[in-house]
Amino acid sequence: MGDPKAFLNIPRQEAGYRPVSERITDYSQVEQTLNTNSRKLQASRCMDCGVPFCHWACPIGNKQPEWQDALYRGKWREAYEVLSSTCDFPEFTGRICPALCEKSCVLKLSCDQPVTIRENEAAIVEAAFREGYIHIQTPERNGKKVAVIGAGPAGLVVANQLNLKGYSVTLFDKDEAPGGLLRFGIPNFKLDKNVIDRRMKILAAEGIQFEMGVEIDVNHLPEGFDAYCICTGTPTARDLSIPGRELKGIHFALEMLAQQNRILEGQTFPKDKLVNAKGKKVLVIGG
Repeated sequence: MGDPKAFLNIPRQEAGYRPVSERITDYSQVEQTLNTNSRKLQASRCMDCGVPFCHWACPIGNKQPEWQDALYRGKWREAYEVLSSTCDFPEFTGRICPALCEKSCVLKLSCDQPVTIRENEAAIVEAAFREGYIHIQTPERNGKKVAVIGAGPAGLVVANQLNLKGYSVTLFDKDEAPGGLLRFGIPNFKLDKNVIDRRMKILAAEGIQFEMGVEIDVNHLPEGFDAYCICTGTPTARDLSIPGRELKGIHFALEMLAQQNRILEGQTFPKDKLVNAKGKKVLVIGG
């Protein structure tokens, strides 16, 4: 690492939230960002541990020490290349991941001041978008067609991976726009939907076909494909048989979140349809 003693001299610094006076005027993201110099200093706190528990704890195996070092040295493109080698959509994970890497950071375990790994990740990918490091890729097609059922996080990753390997991919989803839980289950203050749309336009430009608002019966899959990948997630909520469950005004959380996110997108519903409403607006990807 460039500064092996930085963790002794530089305290953890989080970007923090926007002022309350600003946040109450909109539904936008609440987190702020650090300036470039401060972000590099935070990356320097990575100790390059002999056994990187951050890497071990990460479900997708991100190489945190490697891209932390590149970030500290000001090698933003290199940092993005290392990060994107294990994570398809770091602009999502850098905002909504519970950061198991930070929970396992040696600085967390020793002094409760882990490296700001999640924020650093988000900073790297935003720099990549801003500086033009992310380019449209046009893979050579192998003649095989794959249908991916479900355009949530899993389906999007599968579609992206297969598309880059040369398969012609069509994404199907029952909802009016791709994203699944990302779009309909996470409030805008945590993940602005423009962040999703930005990536979806890239995927469309790279050749992925989107068929939204289409109900697919998994027992009667659409014809014309060489393979199918079913990524429908858990569309049926787990109910609770407890006293009061039948009372008026008790709803599943995802129903309320999806409804609110659709309202913020400009959809309107009759008052008696505010819960369990299905939106009719269709999002055009790449148009």
